[in-house]
Parts: sequence; structure tokens; C-alpha cells
Amino acid sequence: MLDTTPIGKAELFSTMLDNELAYIYSRSGVLQLRSGGRLFSAGDRADRFYLLQSGGIRVFRTRPDGGEDEMAQYESGDTIGDFDFARRGIYDASACATCDTVLIVFPGVGLTMDTLASESPNIVARILLNSIVMTTSRIKSTQKIYVENSSWVQELRRQAYEDPGTGLWKQSFLFDEINRILEDPTALIMIKPDRFKTLVDSRGHAAGDEAMVRIALILKNINRRIGRGWALRFKSNETGLLINKCGASSAEKIAQELYRAIASLDPVPPDGELAAFPFSCAVSYALWPEDEPVWDVLFQGNYSLLLDTWKNGGNRIVRYTKTDSKKAAQVK
Repeated sequence: MLDTTPIGKAELFSTMLDNELAYIYSRSGVLQLRSGGRLFSAGDRADRFYLLQSGGIRVFRTRPDGGEDEMAQYESGDTIGDFDFARRGIYDASACATCDTVLIVFPGVGLTMDTLASESPNIVARILLNSIVMTTSRIKSTQKIYVENSSWVQELRRQAYEDPGTGLWKQSFLFDEINRILEDPTALIMIKPDRFKTLVDSRGHAAGDEAMVRIALILKNINRRIGRGWALRFKSNETGLLINKCGASSAEKIAQELYRAIASLDPVPPDGELAAFPFSCAVSYALWPEDEPVWDVLFQGNYSLLLDTWKNGGNRIVRYTKTDSKKAAQVK
């Protein structure tokens, strides 16, 4: 007989006690469907909870013209219909097996929740309470997704986090969202242009602003080419890239690309007695979690390494390592 215990890992039963789970297992069953067999149809009441053990299930809606609109595909290990079961809803779509399929079902075939309620009212009451909690949580999550993705919220978010001078993401965006956007591995690449104060003192703030716009364009172009990550402005003239799913070799190549692109910027033309101003920069990069698993330590350590490199003449690429991490932790 097929083991029914995997059903206890479902969200609906996640807070049940061992004796309660034992009862749920005893009242679960196994359902086998041939390829094309119908699991449920639109209009049926969701009176069972399904865990797909093997095979596949597709969910679809039938159009008035007889065609079908695919809604979802389920594979081994997926739960099916838990939200509908929790709210005792009516299915608005149909489901059938895409191949020979085995499912664990609760209550088992031939049983109903009314039957179980007469057998063990306390456990059924707990299941119903969990259903309410899960349903409420799902509704709140759906509302949150809707609100966060509405166009006006996205626009306000963009305005709050966008640096007005360069169009780059502000450092505050990174601080607020880092726990959400970190993915192993993530590369942090930071740059600081060399002799920038000399440029501003000799040519004025307008020249400095123009240089920052040109540097920002390089960052944005690299960001667009990669297709993920964020181009950021940290403090003053320090900028860089945060790139998720980026390993060490890719991070090094991007740091080199960025370094060369800054050096290839057209120099600020000579002006009277002022010579042309060529561009160069210090670049430091680090990998999370490889170089340091604590994000704040990695960020501050990489930033300190950037400043040290810049103060010592700049114009080179350095990597923040685990050795640097230990030093940073000791200083802190």
C-alpha cells in the first residue's frame, strides 16, 4: 500500500500534532487515474485535497467554442486544490491526468468531512481552523501582490528609489530590499572615479555632473546586457552593480569590462591652461556568500577596500576576499 505520510507536509496540515497526523494518514487514500482520466470538473465542489505522487495533472477551462485554455500543470510532489478544499469552494476549471497518475487524497475515496466530523470532531475542528488561517493568508498575499504590482505603486517606488541626477537606484533601495533580492551567488561591484575632486574643482560641478551621467550610462548598458541585477549609486561619486546569480568568473569579467569602459570615456577636452582630463577608476568586487556570508560585513568591507584602493592611486581592480572579511570583522 502506498505511503500516505507525505500529505502531512502540506501547508493545510503543517501545524497538526503527531496523533492528529496519524488520524489524517489513516483517513487518506490513494487514487489512480489513467492518462486522460478526469480528476474533477468545473462546477464540482472541492471536497477533497490532493497530493500528486507520480504522473501529471493539467488544469484547464473549456471555452464556449469547445476549445480549452490551459491554466496550470502539476508534477510529482505538487499539491492540488488545497485552497479550494480549505474554503469548500466550487471549481471554476477542470483537471485531468496527462499520463498514468497516482494521487494521495484526503479524505479517502468513500469518506467525507461529515463522516470524519462524527468520528473525531476535535481533529476536524483543527483542520477547519487551519483552513481559515490558510485561506486568510492566501487572500492577504494575493492582495499584497496586486497592490505592489499596480502601476501607480511601481511609479512611486521608482521615484522614491531613483537617484535624480543619474537615474541609478539609490543606496537606500539596496538597504531596504537586500534580504529580498539576494540570490546565491550575488556579485557586488563598486567603482570610484580617480581624481574626481580635481575635475570638479577645475571645471566646476557641471563637469562633475556630466561625468556622473556618462558613468551611469555605462552601468545601465552593462545591466541591460546582462538582463538582471541593479545599477546603483552609493555615496557621492561611488557607483556600481549588484548582480544576482553571478559567480566569481563572471563578476571578474564584468569588473574588467566596467574598468575598461570608464578608461575609454572621451577625456574632458582641454580648456585654456587646463589639460585634457582622462578618466580612470578604482574597482572593487565581492561575492556573497563566498567571500563573506554576512551581507553588511561584505558591503562595508568591499566599500572600505574600494576607498583604500582609490586613496593609493586607484586605476586598478581588486577583489574583497575572506582574509579581508576577517580583518573587517575584527575592526568592527
